[in-house]
Amino acid sequence: MTAASPEMFGHFAAFLAVSTLVIVTPGQDTALTIRNVLAGGRRAGVFTAAGVALGQAAWTFATAAGVAALLRASQPAFTTVRILGAAYLVFLCAEALLRRTGTTASTAHGGSARRSCRQGLLSNLGNGKMAVFFTSLLPQFGAASFWSLAALGLLFCTMTFVWLTAYSFAVAKAGDVLRRSRVRRVVDGVTGAVLVGFGIRLAAERT
Repeated sequence: MTAASPEMFGHFAAFLAVSTLVIVTPGQDTALTIRNVLAGGRRAGVFTAAGVALGQAAWTFATAAGVAALLRASQPAFTTVRILGAAYLVFLCAEALLRRTGTTASTAHGGSARRSCRQGLLSNLGNGKMAVFFTSLLPQFGAASFWSLAALGLLFCTMTFVWLTAYSFAVAKAGDVLRRSRVRRVVDGVTGAVLVGFGIRLAAERT
């Protein structure tokens, strides 16, 4: 037990380091959070973060139960998840671009907390890379049982939620500038393009 403790500590420290690097690297979750904060304020951003964390929690338990590995091994099923996820990102991009042209009301784009949470959840569930990520990452840090895999995965989810929530506060604080009509249209266009870029990349990826 004593001999194993330093090794366990080393695994845990390495997990925190790798997870932090992955989480703070901007991706589709960050782009979606920024988009929803600009549309619905800080509250929408926090609920987006909650949705993303819930999606990751679902992938965590799927990984711990072995379901994610089965999905990853089934090319048709994995492709279906990937294509649906890509299509959803393109749909969110279309919303952002419509708002940029002024043809859609801002309240229809993540302004509601429930809508923002759902968007974060669906965006993450549709990201098949999460199955690859969790099944590849978690076992490297000494997690072998259901509960050890779940514990590390849920810690990752919590770290993601804290980071995206902090991001929401930062973006909301700069909201007065970012919500100016011209600036906001530019930001909407950029975040929309980023989302569709992630969607295209997700659809084109192979495992």
